[in-house]
Amino acid sequence: MSSGELLNFPPDFRWGAATSAYQIEGAWDEDGKGPSIWDAFCRQPGRIRDGTSGEIATDHYHRWEEDVSIMVELGLQAYRFSISWPRVMPTGKKQINAAGLDFYDRLVDRLLSQGIEPYITLYHWDLPLALQEQGGWPARDTAFYFAEYAGLVAKRLGDRVTCWITHNEPFVAAVIGYITGDHAPGIQDPVAGFQAVHHLLLAHGLAVEALRASASRPLKVGITLNLNPVHPASDSEADQRAAGRFDGMLNRMFLDPLFLARYPADIEELIGPAFPRVQQGDLEHIATPIDFMGVNYYTRSVVRYDENFPIIQATQVQPEGSEYSQMWEIYPPGLYELLVRVWNDYRPTDIFITENGVPVPDGLDADGRVRDERRIRYLHRHLVQAHRAIADGVPLRGYFVWSLLDNFEWTAGYTMRFGLVYVNYETLERTIKDSGRWYARVIQENGVPVNEEYYSG
Repeated sequence: MSSGELLNFPPDFRWGAATSAYQIEGAWDEDGKGPSIWDAFCRQPGRIRDGTSGEIATDHYHRWEEDVSIMVELGLQAYRFSISWPRVMPTGKKQINAAGLDFYDRLVDRLLSQGIEPYITLYHWDLPLALQEQGGWPARDTAFYFAEYAGLVAKRLGDRVTCWITHNEPFVAAVIGYITGDHAPGIQDPVAGFQAVHHLLLAHGLAVEALRASASRPLKVGITLNLNPVHPASDSEADQRAAGRFDGMLNRMFLDPLFLARYPADIEELIGPAFPRVQQGDLEHIATPIDFMGVNYYTRSVVRYDENFPIIQATQVQPEGSEYSQMWEIYPPGLYELLVRVWNDYRPTDIFITENGVPVPDGLDADGRVRDERRIRYLHRHLVQAHRAIADGVPLRGYFVWSLLDNFEWTAGYTMRFGLVYVNYETLERTIKDSGRWYARVIQENGVPVNEEYYSG
């Protein structure tokens, strides 16, 4: 790879990989851990494509030392992982599970001893089941329980961990969990879903304050949103208006309150009576200044008018002639477009790409190697766009591949592989893929080739 001209990244750019607790840890009921909404959801027939769950996942809870060794072999400078709220607080409040906190304590110490910076996500969708039974995210109290949990974890780990992310993709947690019902807890109720949006954002603001108050030294705190550039399917006025509504629901509904202390007026009017109840002072909490913005980017949204789709009267379409992964259209220019838009419209202090990756079919060849060239091509093309954004003034400070390991991919079960590391789900043996070796060279050289060249040795 180094034989060609490189696009060099800034000297202090951070290279990492990401995971989440429910997707890799397993040990779903060990050492005092309480059940989460995903433990319950996976037991409902038909919810998960292959009928599986995260009860074992990749068994990271028992194999974490091996996984950190793999990170060292890849040369990772940073590792983004999530804390399992029910592992730390089995019922979501009051009761603390010391064994759960001890697990993360050991993990953080090992990462730091190996020169890998921990980036902790406090909520990656695994709400304690006990809190769901008391109303879940549509219940206002959940936001305050979350802040209590955030402060507790920061008090234990904040002396060593600098970078904290409150929520991962609150859009998914609220809209897919409480409106479409396709994710845990599997509820279909627009009123509950939009109230969950607000309470997730309120929980973020309260947690930012709790993190800073609880730690023994200054922290850097942010949030991660899943954001897509939204394009109309045609030049028609109907499609353009539909794209505006879709953008409002997916992007502005979260960015505006976080950075502008207000919800978009057009979306409030669109949602009407289902719009969340906002109490005095809530937006001030939500807009508490943050130190960085996390962006998860996978694809764009191409949208056409659809009068049959509730509320936003818009639906996504798949453009002809594009390349597709097992899930989405592959559209690297969207990353540049998105980063520039977030910077121009909202001016976050720093930006991190906290997830970017692709599910493609891969497996062990006869010689024990995983030749996932499509993943290498995907990562290369997106890193070229990230470099382009930096050159145009976007304060992009780091990049995390999704994901370190093949893992439990939510409702797709184990049918989708995102990892830089191949996991044999029967033996749980790990094998670094060609993409992992390629990424290790990117990190080592702090750059990617100008042209598509694939390191394969």
